[in-house]
Amino acid sequence: MRNDLAFALADQAPGNDNATLEVTGAMPFADVFRLAMGAEELAIRFEKFGDGRGFSLAVMLRERGYKGVLKAVGDLLPDQAGLLRRAGFDRIASDVKPASPRWKRPHFSHAYQPSPNGDEPAWRARTAAARQAKVDELNRRYADASPDEIIAVATREFTGRIATLSSFGTEAAVGLSFLARVAPETPVLFLDTGMHFAQTLDYRNQLVEKLGLQNVITLEPDARELAGADPAGKLFESDTAACCDVRKVRPLARAMVAFDALITGRKRYHGGERSDLQPFEFDGERVKVNPLAALSPKEVTAIFRTLDLPQHPMAAQGYPSIGCWPCTAPAEGDGTRDGRWAGQDRTECGIFDPSLVERAARTRSYRLI
Repeated sequence: MRNDLAFALADQAPGNDNATLEVTGAMPFADVFRLAMGAEELAIRFEKFGDGRGFSLAVMLRERGYKGVLKAVGDLLPDQAGLLRRAGFDRIASDVKPASPRWKRPHFSHAYQPSPNGDEPAWRARTAAARQAKVDELNRRYADASPDEIIAVATREFTGRIATLSSFGTEAAVGLSFLARVAPETPVLFLDTGMHFAQTLDYRNQLVEKLGLQNVITLEPDARELAGADPAGKLFESDTAACCDVRKVRPLARAMVAFDALITGRKRYHGGERSDLQPFEFDGERVKVNPLAALSPKEVTAIFRTLDLPQHPMAAQGYPSIGCWPCTAPAEGDGTRDGRWAGQDRTECGIFDPSLVERAARTRSYRLI
């Protein structure tokens, strides 16, 4: 943990004069609060290094609205700077002389709890390293594995903490058919944005019944967020990215708090960001499993035929990829993602962007229908 508040000797600290009220960690909070409300600057004395009551006083004062300057004084060392900042202190003045051996103790190199200053906790760094190592090993072992085998491995590795994501679009039946055969109890997350074609909703119901999917979970946008961001239901006309954010990214991100891994239906032939997909990938937070990554368009067509899978009713009308109706159009080109956000410089809705997902996960809880 790096110093992020300046240390000064107590007899040199700015504001250390008779105008600054000083309290100790031993004082009852009610008395401290009464004094603080009339003070522009308050010093909290740490009489012993191991006494944490000063931290508690600072936090409670800030939570109850104290806006003045908080100064920590007393038996303090540089390694406490980050913790003091998190507790709400603005200044630090230590009684410990820099010549003291205690002052020269090495700084902590890692944070151990989440904090407002953005330091990554050590446990999160260790978790990320372990997941990346696991993904590297899985790709080494299963780079050429079949979709069935990849799904079986993934559901075994992440038992109880894995779900699959499906748009119930033109190619959805392929991935769902493998899942139904290998691990039918796996949760299937469906983002009901409120702007799907009626044909997509009918197709979803048809596939659920035909494949015997046991655990389909529908995620909807948060009603209050939606009312604030898109009260007229026309946000797509001015900002399609913001529309996707409130209707797709945020609901999925909050749902994914319960999972460590997500099975997708993405394929390399979709192009763009998907061209180099591996069976397993790590986005810094969760593992994404892409069992269909290596399939070709001909193989997808063959699976539909062999397994007698129903086609999305709009596929025959020239829609190679189907999402929400405002951002989906028939396409004349050969690209599988053609027709999505036509005329715009985007090919993805954002649900696979880890930076957007991380931000969205901190917003309010999702609804399970």
